[in-house]
Amino acid sequence: MPKIVIFALDFFGNMAGIYIHIPFCASRCSYCDFFSTLKLGEMGADYVDALLAEARLRRNELLTERVTNLYVGGGTPSQLPLPLISRLVMGLREIIDLSHVEEFTIEANPDDVTGEWCDCVKSLGVNRVSMGVQSFEDKILRLVGRRHTAGQVADAVNHLRMSGIDNISIDLIYGLPGQTVESWTATVRQAIALEPWHISAYGLTYEEGTRLWQQRERGEVVEVPEEQCLEMYRILVELLRQAGFEHYEISNFAMPGCYSRHNSSYWNDTPYLGLGAAAHSYDGRVRSSNPCDLHGYINRIMAGLPANEKEELTLYQRYDERVMLGLRTSLGVSAESLRDDFGDIVFHHFLREAKRHIEAGNLKQVDGFRYVLTANGIMLSDSVIRDLMWDE
Repeated sequence: MPKIVIFALDFFGNMAGIYIHIPFCASRCSYCDFFSTLKLGEMGADYVDALLAEARLRRNELLTERVTNLYVGGGTPSQLPLPLISRLVMGLREIIDLSHVEEFTIEANPDDVTGEWCDCVKSLGVNRVSMGVQSFEDKILRLVGRRHTAGQVADAVNHLRMSGIDNISIDLIYGLPGQTVESWTATVRQAIALEPWHISAYGLTYEEGTRLWQQRERGEVVEVPEEQCLEMYRILVELLRQAGFEHYEISNFAMPGCYSRHNSSYWNDTPYLGLGAAAHSYDGRVRSSNPCDLHGYINRIMAGLPANEKEELTLYQRYDERVMLGLRTSLGVSAESLRDDFGDIVFHHFLREAKRHIEAGNLKQVDGFRYVLTANGIMLSDSVIRDLMWDE
């Protein structure tokens, strides 16, 4: 059973996080439009040097906050050779105070998770692994370009637990080409049977320019109908509820006390520092992003120049983000905090629009002035959130 940790209403209170983007992959999945490259052998060592140099350049951005979560994502971080992973983590510890880190997550492909890999990352302080499983159907995995097989997922889970890493998260995708309601149900049941502490599940989107989008345009794959995808989501929610998972965000489910600190930082205005090409940062008012350009990122950083471009959010942009991100979670949005932070005009706009959706059964009011999506509202979340946002 997972270790139970009681979280405050705002999930985790005052803290900061660090996200490190590892853009290297062994191959590209047909649906993915994240920034990634196949040039690990050519540029891996230089990239780690640049990450550490950027950490030195920007470490003062976190002086007022304790770093309590560290997340290494990608790309495929598990493709990074173990000596480079060690160099990265040990170097980062010399630059930034990581003594307060409570959750250290690394993303991995199941076929990379060997006993040696687990022992190494465990020795570096990793206590949570997020695996991109996506499906337990080998035919579908091959179709979308995944490297692993369903059988390798169970092997990876066993390796992790033998090394002492019990906090395991599994990513799934519904609406994949060839997926049926029955096969999706079987995938969810197989995921539950592995007893992970956390499951993230996302509906497939056909992003323009990806290989899968091109295949759909040529008629080589057929998109799963929307109503079928909604039924898959309903099945997901119900099966995970029955298994004891808490539905704490539209796409995220966790055993009690095992909410992802990294994921939650995006939804509750937590400051975070993003290091690496294509990484994003946020300090509560200003967002910044690094370029999706590996050579450009390395060259600027190694020249002692910041690579990030900054954007200061307006009052109404911050309101929109508060509403959009808050309503994705089981905590919802506090109308009182909206009035305190954004003023009466915005506050009354929110109440007016919320009233319509309460009457329609899409929103409910809980704990006084806190507003949360209903089960029906989750299915219509995009339109509900759009109505509540400020239209300048």
